[in-house]
Amino acid sequence: MAAADALADLPRLGLGLGLRSVHFDAILSGAGQDLWFEAISENFMDSGGRPRAILRAVAERHRLVLHGVSLSIGSTDPLDRAYLASLKRLADEIHPAWISDHLCWTGVNGHNSHDLLPIPLTEESLAHVAARVLQVQDILERPLILENPSSYVRFAQSTMEEPAFLRALADRTGCGLLLDVNNVYVSCFNAGTDPLAYLEAFPCDRVVQMHLAGHQDFGTHLIDTHDRAVRTEVWELFRIAWARTGGASTLLEWDDHIPGFDGCLAELRKAEHYMAGAAAPRGTTARTDGGEGVSNPLGFIIPRAMDSVMEDAA
Repeated sequence: MAAADALADLPRLGLGLGLRSVHFDAILSGAGQDLWFEAISENFMDSGGRPRAILRAVAERHRLVLHGVSLSIGSTDPLDRAYLASLKRLADEIHPAWISDHLCWTGVNGHNSHDLLPIPLTEESLAHVAARVLQVQDILERPLILENPSSYVRFAQSTMEEPAFLRALADRTGCGLLLDVNNVYVSCFNAGTDPLAYLEAFPCDRVVQMHLAGHQDFGTHLIDTHDRAVRTEVWELFRIAWARTGGASTLLEWDDHIPGFDGCLAELRKAEHYMAGAAAPRGTTARTDGGEGVSNPLGFIIPRAMDSVMEDAA
């Protein structure tokens, strides 16, 4: 089956949480019975013993997806065949609804940076990444789902905007997309661009999944930290994205200073207000901006402070 055809068969899973070890006991005790979970692929690919046994146990009770951070689809290094073989063995064992990773590169010359690094958005990059996506999908025997990363600089050589790049990539390969709503806000704030325009241009018809997360605000820039509650501006973007994607499966990521399971679940449940088109739930706060900026009709602040550095990446 072609990857594009396989996308049509992927389920709508509703709301889910990132699978984190601090929540294992709660999940296995029956918490969150209506949720699905996203496991970080690298945490389980080469592990045995208790972690793998827990993953199997969760997979028996809940729908699971695998989310990777080391595929390095944008690297100039050859694809890591050993990594892909290990990933496929894990997928064949737990049968995830899909496998995702990021539009980025993580290393070169065999060295892993352990970071999700941006790629120049050019026709040459598009051809390079598309060829690699097709190879990965052939190896995994399923469509690859790619996420828009958070970014802090833009390449001066880029000739395409990210939504157009991802649309072209999906058209050429049949891959699906993971729309990280927090990353949209973080990247657009840092670039001084409009997140609403980004969503308007994004190929929402190819979105299989969405991410929500918190970020840190440093005034002149934002950093995608996944260590706090989702900001109101991101919730408002999610409300729009939920409608535009027709209700894509939505997951809350929380990777540091992680609350207990009930705390994460309460944050996730806020999504229901926005899925219904409601206003911000009581207790959320909007971002304030002390620097020079312009606001769009929904009140998002588009800063000018980062303009001088955004085009410096070469």
